[in-house]
Amino acid sequence: MKIDSCDLFELLLPMKKPFKTSFGSETSRRILIVRLQGDGISAWGECTASNAPFYSYETVDTCRYILEKFLLPGVLSKSFTDIGVFRQTYAEIKGHNMAKAALEHALWDGLAKEQGMSLSAFMGGTRQRAAAGISIGIQKSIPETVAVVEGFLKDGFQRIKLKIMPGWDVELIREVRRQFPQIALTVDANSAYTLEQAPIFKELDEFGLLYIEQPLAHNDLIDHAALQNMIQTDICLDESIESVEDTRKAIQIGAGRVINIKSGRVGGGYESIRIHDLALKNNIPVWCGGMLETGIGRAYNLGLASLPNFSMPADISPSFRFYADEIVDPPLIPDNRGQYAIPRNLGIGVDVLEKVIEKNLVWRAHFPN
Repeated sequence: MKIDSCDLFELLLPMKKPFKTSFGSETSRRILIVRLQGDGISAWGECTASNAPFYSYETVDTCRYILEKFLLPGVLSKSFTDIGVFRQTYAEIKGHNMAKAALEHALWDGLAKEQGMSLSAFMGGTRQRAAAGISIGIQKSIPETVAVVEGFLKDGFQRIKLKIMPGWDVELIREVRRQFPQIALTVDANSAYTLEQAPIFKELDEFGLLYIEQPLAHNDLIDHAALQNMIQTDICLDESIESVEDTRKAIQIGAGRVINIKSGRVGGGYESIRIHDLALKNNIPVWCGGMLETGIGRAYNLGLASLPNFSMPADISPSFRFYADEIVDPPLIPDNRGQYAIPRNLGIGVDVLEKVIEKNLVWRAHFPN
């Protein structure tokens, strides 16, 4: 695909309900969308950066800047048939994985379309369906949390993940487990604890959790290995894994037994597949994490989640859960058993509704000008 031009769109999407984690509460999201055009193809990608540098140092603003000043100049007017070669154009740029991933995601879509393939097939996916889990933000009370969990279980979601933070952990999980003794249940701390708080996680051992996600610092492996040796429940690494090298080191020291692969966090699908393959070789299950994406990002995640080692339910809840406006057609919705059909149409498998993008647009830039 020859990249003739690129459009960056920044949208402002109000959220139907605030989404609260240990980082804080989000009531709206700025969404950065990338469109590459060339050879008669329009290819789409979505940036997973947030409004503020809490999950990552990257934000919508830093991603815009890196794309404009450093990434796009190296790829415009050039032709690419291979993602690995494409990545070499910006290999010297340190970090900024979410900005890189947004651009790479669009090329995955474009190359799959050029080859007459779905994204899943182009990536080497083998699964026809992907199980959907749900991530539940911090609610106002434990009874309210129980009610929210009950509602999502009725919708068919196969795994419930509860956000926790100090003071909102053991008693919450005790009551949810009492009410729902058989469900697949996990917790996500988003790096809110330290190793000194290990007794909390020893208490959580009694509740039969699938895993405890990212309990300690975002850039830590050593203390996670120490904690994993103290507790029975598997630790799932999220923020600590930004590359296949991080994965190798985590496996080597036993820092966790499960990995959440978020393509934006690791720089795109190319590195996601390398992490997937290394984890598979070492019998480490992986699953596809979400970042409150719109339908563009959700469609991309479903393509990735079709790879064989994505064996645990993904965080791919429908975007209409968060936003009033759907920007893809058909909307991506799981069935009543909590299963998504992997899109089989060309590329990411959905049409992008440009009228909806225009409706929510706050900024746009075209390259080359």
